[in-house]
This record gives sequence, C-alpha cells and structure tokens, in this order.
Amino acid sequence: MTTAPVCGWRLENVARRCGALHIAGLDEVGRGPMFGPVVAAAVMLQKSCRLQGLTDSKQLTGKQRNEFDAAIRAEAMAWAIAAVDVETIDRINIRRASLLAMRMAVEKLIVAPDYLLIDGCDTIEWPCPQQAVVQGDGRSVSIAAASVLAKVHRDRLLVELDAVYPGYGLARHKGYCVAEHLEALRRLGPTPLHRKSFGPV
Repeated sequence: MTTAPVCGWRLENVARRCGALHIAGLDEVGRGPMFGPVVAAAVMLQKSCRLQGLTDSKQLTGKQRNEFDAAIRAEAMAWAIAAVDVETIDRINIRRASLLAMRMAVEKLIVAPDYLLIDGCDTIEWPCPQQAVVQGDGRSVSIAAASVLAKVHRDRLLVELDAVYPGYGLARHKGYCVAEHLEALRRLGPTPLHRKSFGPV
C-alpha cells in the first residue's frame, strides 16, 4: 500500500542544496472549466515561513483557503497572480494558455527567481532551472501556496461574474461542466466568456 506524498519543503531543500536562493512555486487553476479565464500564481516563500497544514488547495475548505490566502500574501517574499482570457484560450488552446499564465505570473514577481517548481508535467519559457512536479501542489509548500492564491482569486472572480451573467450558477460551480451549467448553457446560450473551443459550448 502506497502512502500519499506529504506536502513539505523537500523539493525546496534539494534546490537550495544546489545553490538556489529564490525559489518560486507555480500553479494554475481553471484548465477544466468551460467559462472564464485560466489563472496562475507564483509564490516565493522565506525559508523560515511556517504555514502549518498548507496543502493542495482542492483538499482545503473554502474557509481554510481564505485564511491561507491572507497568510501567504502577508508572509511571502514575493507573490503574483496572472490570468489569460477566454479569447487567448480559444486561440492557442488551454494547455498553452495555462503555461502562458504561469510565465506571466513569474514576470510580475518583484524578486527574480533562480529556480522554479511547477505543478504538472510542463516547464515554462524562463531562463532559470526548473522542475515540473506531478501533483506538486500536494508535495511542495511553495506550489501549494501558489495553488491557494490562484484558486481563491479565480473563485472570487467567478462570484463577481455570476452577477454579470446571472442564471448560469457560476458562483456555485465556478464555470465547470456540471449538469446545472450544461442545462443553463442549453437554455440561455453561451456568454462572451464561455470558451468556444470547448466541446460543450
């Protein structure tokens, strides 16, 4: 029986032993939905930072995510959030849009990173050593922090957009392809923020 990986500092510590000083964790939220932008965050944490219980944002409650979001913003050496809009997603595809969002987030950091830990299978166009980490948001505190910032930011945005495009239930399902959303799409048709390149739309 295999045990789930523990979210901790092991990957960051390995990078530090190789000489890295400014390690940024990257993650994105919103690849799966058929509505709205894809959002990415980059977070650089101090070695002394303590965020007890932080893990993959999907494993946290909404209350926990909001609490960690505030703590990360207060304690991080640097953090940044970037979004890629629906038009770009439809033009270049969601995978490339997700990588673009992560690169844009790195570009916005006030401290230049010298090592990137990236959730998933891909690295990005950036001139420093990088490591793609499958299920990284459950293994690296830096990636987990990025997952929280991206998730909280996108969720809040979808709540705001629910008032702009009522009837779709965006505040509840955050644009994902659930039955409620598919039924509303059939009844009301797509909005300008639905991803036209996605099959259900």
